[in-house]
Amino acid sequence: MTKNNKITFEIKEEEECEDGEIEFGEYKIEGTWENLFNQYEFDIDDIYSGPEKVYPKREDLFNIFKVRSDEIAICILGMDPYYTDGDANGFAFSVNDGVKMPQSLKNIFNEIQAEFPERNYVFNHGNLQKWVDRSIFLLNCSLSVEEGKPGSHINIWEDFTNDVITKISEDNSYCVFLLLGNFAKSKRKYIKNPKNCIIETSHPSPQSFHKGFQGSGVFKKIEYFLGDPFNWQN
Repeated sequence: MTKNNKITFEIKEEEECEDGEIEFGEYKIEGTWENLFNQYEFDIDDIYSGPEKVYPKREDLFNIFKVRSDEIAICILGMDPYYTDGDANGFAFSVNDGVKMPQSLKNIFNEIQAEFPERNYVFNHGNLQKWVDRSIFLLNCSLSVEEGKPGSHINIWEDFTNDVITKISEDNSYCVFLLLGNFAKSKRKYIKNPKNCIIETSHPSPQSFHKGFQGSGVFKKIEYFLGDPFNWQN
């Protein structure tokens, strides 16, 4: 079955990999995503062969899907990857080591420090791999974007990532979904498990940081739902 996407991705014969990973063409994903990926076809060559630069790098496109779908405690939704050279790495809001920290991520860190001053968090870089390792799923609703053109690939990915949101909801009874900004809030309808917790606030971008995100207490709310302190250090 193929959803209504405009491009095709040839899925080659699957092979078992280490730690429950499955091989799809040039990518390795965690095996719990296999059934969902089998419902879609994407032509990755087509995405990356045009004259425009596309982010993240081709090899980073499905990075977040190395996480088991049924071991997600927190899902944070973004819209697009960063659309400037060298920033996007396949995790929403995250950048690689050595990359200048984007202002939206700085604002996220500022809010965490303000909510938990006693923990003395220090954020020296923007790589959120440790968050992912602690069962935070950092999902961009569009997995790719053209340079300088926000929203340019959303039609390619939106059906797929809507199903990803629903799968996370169904596979994790006590998962927190953090919806930052109006676009993320529009995804609420795909979170169908009544045991999930949905937390909404403004986007942490410079334009809206002081209009709702700052002082929102969203990270304390996440911990309250989970019932335990969470280590936000990256």
